[in-house]
Amino acid sequence: MFYLFFYKVLGVTLFKYITFRTIYAALTAKFLGFFLYPYFEKKLKSLQFNQTIKEYMPETHKKKQVPTMGGLLIITALLLSVLLWNDLLNKFIWIVIFVVAGFGVIGFVDDYVKAKLKKPEGISERAKFLSQVAVATAVALFLYFSGFSTELYFPVFKNLHFDLGLFFIPWAVFIIVGTSNAVNITDGLDGLAIGPVITTALVFTVFSYVAGNVKLATYLHIPYVPGAGELAIVCSALIGASLAFLWFNAYPAEVFMGDVGSLSLGALLGTVALLTKQEFVLAVAGGIFVIETVSVIIQRYYFKYTKKKYGEGKRIFKMAPLHHHFEKMGWEEPKITVRFWIISVILALLSLSLLKIR
Repeated sequence: MFYLFFYKVLGVTLFKYITFRTIYAALTAKFLGFFLYPYFEKKLKSLQFNQTIKEYMPETHKKKQVPTMGGLLIITALLLSVLLWNDLLNKFIWIVIFVVAGFGVIGFVDDYVKAKLKKPEGISERAKFLSQVAVATAVALFLYFSGFSTELYFPVFKNLHFDLGLFFIPWAVFIIVGTSNAVNITDGLDGLAIGPVITTALVFTVFSYVAGNVKLATYLHIPYVPGAGELAIVCSALIGASLAFLWFNAYPAEVFMGDVGSLSLGALLGTVALLTKQEFVLAVAGGIFVIETVSVIIQRYYFKYTKKKYGEGKRIFKMAPLHHHFEKMGWEEPKITVRFWIISVILALLSLSLLKIR
């Protein structure tokens, strides 16, 4: 909105620059988050949208009732900032808005079932998964039929890439849905998921800007994607909104993100990675999400395998996802969270180094 009015209408060149709008999108989202939080907290408490804790969770994880659906605050601050600072004629922006809204609705319904209907498991896994696939498929089909490149690129090897063709559609669905669920799995301790979301968003702020700049993209040998620079503003707005949320979500949490936040933010990161042609960089930058998800997969299949072979299921971890394993070992919640953050910072630095390793 500001871009179209101040630059396109009034000719103020300052609003032309992505770097300027990136900074102020982050600040806008952050201050919107701080300003709106009291209203969200009051409303969530009045509606009694409190987190329902599953019975099998570690005792240290069973806390007093805390409002959930705090992800609504992140989404609101994020989208308002995006609408204010982005070029609204850019199709990528509307793809992102569609993804955040679509996955946000799925998460909201799941949170509502948990909080109001007192069903800790939420909606069925099948219903949730199929809904996610439907939204992601709509995005994949739009990109495919609108002429978006179906090339798959690999980091480090500048000349290694190939055309996925029609297989781009299931690949895109896998990236969006997979990242959405990975963030959702990680969201299990106060501030745990939002930290890696911030570091990953920071990485893609840089990659989006470079991918959208033909000179930088050519110099650094990464795929040039016209219009991708606007995604840097989206990522910076995500950082600002997430920082505002973290202020209230840090241990001991005053509000939980809920599925409405984790599903939509994960889908957003997956979509940005897809649009910038940096899906494998996402696996590095979001390594915490990958590790958490893999721990669940390993635990589940090892339990099924040992039960089938020995008649009794065995576990590799004390509990999955991995953060609960450390809880069972006696680690305090803040220690687990901060150490996971430290790892996510290291992974973010490693990801940024891939800009030059070619």
